[in-house]
Amino acid sequence: MKIYITGIGTDGVKALTHEAEKAVMEADILIGAERMLRPFRGLGKEMICTYKPEETARIIHDCKGDTAAVLMSGDCGFFSGAKKLLPLLDGHDVRVVSGISSMSYFCSLLGIPYDDMKTISLHGRTANIAVNVRLNERCFFLLGGETDSAALCRRLCDNGLSDVTVHIGEDLGYDSERIYSGTAAELIGHRSEKLAVLITENPSFIGHIPSAINDGDFIRSSIPMTKSEVRCNAVAGLSICRDSVCWDIGCGTGSVSVEMAFRCPGGRVLAFDRNAEAVRLTAENARRFGCDNIIAAEGSCPEILSGAETPDKVFIGGTSGKMAEIFECIHSKNPAADIAVTAVSLETLEQTIQAFGEYGAECETVQISVTRTGRIGTHTMLQAQNPVFLIRGRLI
Repeated sequence: MKIYITGIGTDGVKALTHEAEKAVMEADILIGAERMLRPFRGLGKEMICTYKPEETARIIHDCKGDTAAVLMSGDCGFFSGAKKLLPLLDGHDVRVVSGISSMSYFCSLLGIPYDDMKTISLHGRTANIAVNVRLNERCFFLLGGETDSAALCRRLCDNGLSDVTVHIGEDLGYDSERIYSGTAAELIGHRSEKLAVLITENPSFIGHIPSAINDGDFIRSSIPMTKSEVRCNAVAGLSICRDSVCWDIGCGTGSVSVEMAFRCPGGRVLAFDRNAEAVRLTAENARRFGCDNIIAAEGSCPEILSGAETPDKVFIGGTSGKMAEIFECIHSKNPAADIAVTAVSLETLEQTIQAFGEYGAECETVQISVTRTGRIGTHTMLQAQNPVFLIRGRLI
């Protein structure tokens, strides 16, 4: 059977390409969601209303016709159901006919480029918002599900991004099309329609992955903090991916959590500390740096770790004497997780090496000695910091 997986653009009529129109006219059967089928009701073709990939594939496999067109909104290569459907259509002659995406259509209305735009789907899913806006000049969001434009603007405002420019597009391509522009603070009360997209413009975006952030940039108290020179080495050595799930055990002020979070804008950082003040500080610093992918939780380790999401990367800055138990929990969750431990005492160093050894794992140990300079009168003096051991490895 010949199958056209067809992107019909934003509204199915105005944005329909000639190639897509030809596919629709040639097909014996049209398959798609009600909104996709509606513009073609007058053609008198057999129509089957479904948007689920598995059900669509079953219908096609049982179909008696020669040609079918599966109608998708927008562009079949842009957050489309075609991704899940294609592997289910083995044995058929399948051709993908791309349409005009909501992003290209909306950007053309606004007159802005999208070649370097970060794209994020919130359609029926959750995702990090503020950290991506902090890192990118422009972001495009497909809205839907629990996150509408008001919720997105509220998240930006809560994370220090209230001045970011926001463009909201509703019912693009239809007669009811509406566009709203303003700052996140100005549009925080606007609740978008179901068919909505949103673009942020942040001229003050960072544009790089922050590392060795100045200690003075963090909100501080008497809670201990991993200093910048040690922090950047520990985090860099974990090789954090964009979608990694990270643990920060003994998070303190959250300085390590923040540097982890910038490296995994598509992932999460779970920060743990038994000290309520440390958890509060971590949450404050997360908001200060716009890292809404940090989740800080109060509790003792390893108990609080048992119900936590499985980690890919783990930083251990404090254990309260529970090093062995924490390693056991990590091993039960993911023995292939990369682990970095900082130790300021020989006893903690010994406990860490023993913990790796319990699983027959090799680890690398480095001592970091940092000396800063400071002015005393007319002279520049050396100010030695306490040496720190950095131990890295994985349990398999």
